[in-house]
This record gives sequence, structure tokens and C-alpha cells, in this order.
Amino acid sequence: MIPRAATSTLKRLAKGFPVVVITGPRQSGKTTLAKSVFSSKTYVSLENPDERAFAQQDPKRFLQRFPEGAVLDEVQRCPELLSWLQGLVDERSIMGDFVLTGSAQFDLIVGITQTLAGRVGRVELLPLSADELAAANKAPTDLNTALFQGGYPALYDRDISPQDWFANYISTYLERDVRQLVSVRDLSQFQTFVKMCAARSGQLLNLSSLGADCGISSVTAKHWLSVLQASYIVTLLQPHHLNFGKRLVKAPKLYFCDVGLAAWLLGIRDAATLDTHAARGALFETYVVSELTKQRLNAGQPRDLYFWRDSAGNEVDVLIESAQGLQAIEIKSGSTFASDWSSGLKKWNKFAGDESIKPTLVYGGNESYAREGVQVWGWQDVGKIKLFK
Repeated sequence: MIPRAATSTLKRLAKGFPVVVITGPRQSGKTTLAKSVFSSKTYVSLENPDERAFAQQDPKRFLQRFPEGAVLDEVQRCPELLSWLQGLVDERSIMGDFVLTGSAQFDLIVGITQTLAGRVGRVELLPLSADELAAANKAPTDLNTALFQGGYPALYDRDISPQDWFANYISTYLERDVRQLVSVRDLSQFQTFVKMCAARSGQLLNLSSLGADCGISSVTAKHWLSVLQASYIVTLLQPHHLNFGKRLVKAPKLYFCDVGLAAWLLGIRDAATLDTHAARGALFETYVVSELTKQRLNAGQPRDLYFWRDSAGNEVDVLIESAQGLQAIEIKSGSTFASDWSSGLKKWNKFAGDESIKPTLVYGGNESYAREGVQVWGWQDVGKIKLFK
């Protein structure tokens, strides 16, 4: 197992909450992490039909089997268990008593907010970060491979190609999660929708255009997009609200949570293709945004990542609020620093004034240094960026 950065966060939460929940996409390593951190607890998977039937038919006796607590995997398969769990943890008052994992946010999070509010510490676990891979000496040595492969753990601990793994991942996702979350008559049409979303990763979200390209209404597109969000396939970056006297873009930006999955959906079947692919810049932006998101979530912090763009086209790719001010991050896929890259950040500094703290630029090169008042990070060092809190 590759050590996960969220381990310390899980241990911290287990000291202050009776229930710890790990959510995230399928195959992101939730079960492996839960078993590793809470190895002394009994492990039960609710994907097991016998265990699930027991939990559904007699939840009280099911939970009484675990006087020392337990790791309950895929708990969204039996959401009614959460009500019984509330009474039990209130009665026992043991911190870190139960550990729950789940892949679909809808049922699980609704159940948590309704029945376990105030009793739960939650960690969202995305695929492996660049920092985690580097610490395990498994990080790709070139950018194209990093974009092509993504971060799912299976691609780093099995002898399997990204083409084979992602093809089966999407097939399983469509057959299992989509059918559970939404009634889709034509799965091939939904798969087309997922591919169209991949083609828009790093772009402003236009639901009317997205729906039209897939032959569905904007209402259906919005609903299907919420399914992709609930299962951690995509995420939305909201525009920051400060206008500095400017008219702002109000639409969010769409990003895939894993760049390798987005690349596969775009039909990219080898890393070399990325040298000249039209989507290389968008995929690099997707990669950086996902790495920043992982850093926040692994530390148990809210995502709180934004972008800023006004009607005149002035833009900051990522904006982060902190007690010190607003941290702006620009993303460029080129491998050689260009002097005009920092122009957008300089304009931002003029607009933001005292609100702005030292801006950052991430690019597709290998060196990291300070230049023209901007901290520049190479793509391999993206995990070293310390976000202000």
C-alpha cells in the first residue's frame, strides 16, 4: 500500500468523533486506507449480500456484533443502518467507534446530515496525489505519462495498462453506480455525455450547449452532471464573488477529478499523443486543479477553490481564500517559462491590491524558482505548493 496523506487526518478525527466517514470515487483506496488505519477493528462489506440482508432485516442485532466498533464498507448500500448507528454511538460515547466508507455521495451524505449530524468526521479521498506517489518513488518521470495515467492506485500496484483499466472502470461505473443513482434508459447516451464532459474539462460550464451536443435537455444535463459530481467523476470550480468594479462571469468551470480518466475518455491511448494533442493544456489544468483539491481534502479542509474572470477576459485560473488574503494561481502547460505568463497575475495584483498575497504559477517545466514577483513551480513540485490556510 502506498502511504496516504489523509492518514493523519483520519487519526485526528477519530479522536474527536464517534463516527469517521471516508467517501470518494470507486477504487480510490478508501477500503485499503480504512483497513490500514483501523486494523484492530472488524471489517464488514455491505456489498456482501448476506451482510447487507442482515443489516437491513435486523440492524440492531447487526450492530451489536461489534462491541469494539467496526469498519463498515460501502455503507450507502444500507442507508437505514445510520439511524440505528446514531443511537448506538450516543449510548457508547466512544470516539472513533465506527468507520464508514462509501462511493456515492447522495444517499450517504443525506443520511449523515439527517441522522449523524455532529457525530461524524469526514474525509474525502481522491486518487493518489503527486506528493503521495513521489514519497513512494512511484511518480511518473515525465508530464505526458502523469497526464495519461492519472492517480488511481490500481495503476501503480498492478501490472495493467491505463487503457484496459479505464475501459473496465467506465463500464463498471455505468452498470453499477449510474443505475443506482439515476434512471437512464440509454447507457450509451450517458457515456456520450461523460465523454462530452471530458472534452469540456477546464472550461466554463454551459449546460445548454452540453445538452444540445448530447441530444438531451439542459435540465437533464444538469441532473446527469449532478450524478457525475456525486460519484466523484467531476467537480465544479465556482467563480469568486469579488468584482473589483468589474462584471464577473457567473458560470462555474468543469473539471474531472482524475486527469487520466479524462484523457482516456478523450480517446488518448498512449502518452506520446499528448505532445501534440489539442486538449493538452486543458488536461494539464485539470491535473493541477485536482492536485490542489487533493491537498485540501487530505488535510481535512474544505475545497474552497475558486477562479476569477471578468467580462473583459481578465482571469485567474485558481483563487484560494485564506486569513492572509487571496492566493492566485496561474496554470501554464508549456515547458519553458514565457515572460508574458505572469501578466495575468500582475493585472490581478492591481485589481486585488491589499487583498492579494504572493501569486503562484505552475507550468509544465521541471524547475521551481521565484521570478518577477511570482513563485514558479514545475509540474513535479505541484504537491509541494503550500496553500495558505
